[in-house]
Amino acid sequence: MTDDVAAPPAITSRSVARGLGTTVLARLGAVVEIVAQPLYVLMFGLAGYGLYAVLWATINLLENIFDMGMTSAMQRTVPQSASDAEAAAALRTAMIFGVGPCIVVAAIVAAFAADLGPLLNVAARDRALVTPAIEIFVWALPLWAFVEIATSALRARMVFGAEIRLRIVWEQVLRLVFAGLFFAGGLGLKGLFIAHICSLAITAILCVRLLAKHYSFADLRRGPWATRTARNTFWAGLSILPSNIIARLFGDAPALILNLLLPGAAGAAAAALFTIARKLSSVVQLVRIAFVYVMAPLAASAEREDRAQVADIYAYATRLISAIALPLAAVLAAGSASLLSLFGAQAQAAQAALVILLFARAAEAVLGISSPVLQVVSAFRHQLTASIFGVGIAVGAGWLIVGHLDALTGVTLATSIGLVVMAAIPTLQLAMNEKLHPFDRQFPGVALRGMGLTLVAGVATLLADRLPDPIALPLIVIIALASIWAAIRFALPYADRASLGKTGQRLRLIGSESR
Repeated sequence: MTDDVAAPPAITSRSVARGLGTTVLARLGAVVEIVAQPLYVLMFGLAGYGLYAVLWATINLLENIFDMGMTSAMQRTVPQSASDAEAAAALRTAMIFGVGPCIVVAAIVAAFAADLGPLLNVAARDRALVTPAIEIFVWALPLWAFVEIATSALRARMVFGAEIRLRIVWEQVLRLVFAGLFFAGGLGLKGLFIAHICSLAITAILCVRLLAKHYSFADLRRGPWATRTARNTFWAGLSILPSNIIARLFGDAPALILNLLLPGAAGAAAAALFTIARKLSSVVQLVRIAFVYVMAPLAASAEREDRAQVADIYAYATRLISAIALPLAAVLAAGSASLLSLFGAQAQAAQAALVILLFARAAEAVLGISSPVLQVVSAFRHQLTASIFGVGIAVGAGWLIVGHLDALTGVTLATSIGLVVMAAIPTLQLAMNEKLHPFDRQFPGVALRGMGLTLVAGVATLLADRLPDPIALPLIVIIALASIWAAIRFALPYADRASLGKTGQRLRLIGSESR
């Protein structure tokens, strides 16, 4: 017998790769959502879809404000919990302070819907629907807060794949099915709002079942409320809240700004066009989000054991995300005209906005992996710097640009500048304050080989984009997948590819070279 306690397993690149695979599958719900957008535009028209986009953007903004940062807080406190009781205390705190305020806000908005409706610019035929839509759709706010906190709680337990059925089947596919059924039943645009509520309600119910498998509900009900973990969760949420709000502003505020800038149907259409560009560019953003979801709890666990482990997975994640995001963004930008054709001829007006967003999201992906690392290894106050500078530069750029370009392109360019700045600052903070940076001796070679492959893929896509859309679209998908495979296979060092395990072997990413 011995009193020694076995050390927890080291956090390595293999840990990142294992979590990444299942998390990417979970986030494929975003891809399903992108596929659904042309169908929504077809069913409800560009201006009708614009009203839906503006209201959903508002829900997202409100959720990020009134969830009190609890989704991010759990990524810090749960992995560092010493017992199931502490983890349950963190979950209880997050639900109370994250969902409770959203219920109150939803009730207030529903009560004043008639006063808020006239603030939105919509097509004349949709004006009568605005107030009823607000009254119905605002209840998506507490439902969405619950789903976000519940899935964050699962990720904090390093259960990265639990979202797959929720995000893809129940949330996204069911929403599309309900929307189609309600449209066929003659509910029109109102049916889309009801479909969204229905899909979220079913997802929330299923979240409870998943939480019961990974958290002690007995401790959740009977455990002490005023614990150190509960206090840490609350204060961690508040410290991260400003950064979360500003990050969400970059995603959703432009649609609201465009709706307010342009009168009537033009405002709704501009919001719809920005949302289309944002949804398409979110394919690149998906890469960053998947890494962020995995890195936050892993970095927290690694920091508890050894700072060197944090440095290793930080450098590895940056190399891998570069090999994926850069060629993907180049291919989608080069094929943007064909991609936008899926949304009808009106959507071509969003081409410049889409190209700008794609490259901004690629830069954000490469630099932005520093953000979850900063959240778990640095002081809370350091997390505000990037947000403040990012939003300030975006507002300044917008003031200078909008008026010289059309509203859609100008707002998008200003937003993108702020995004890149906000992603770059945490990288500098980690390097200066924590002596952590991801650009080790392997990175220059990875970057040069990756850029060469990215250039080839972009040129090939430009040629494919000249073909008729039925031929061009499948070719663009093939070139995108092939360019990512080639970048991973030929740009990354052997050890990085070997960390992909059996997936790397099946995809022939691991050659015969030795370590």
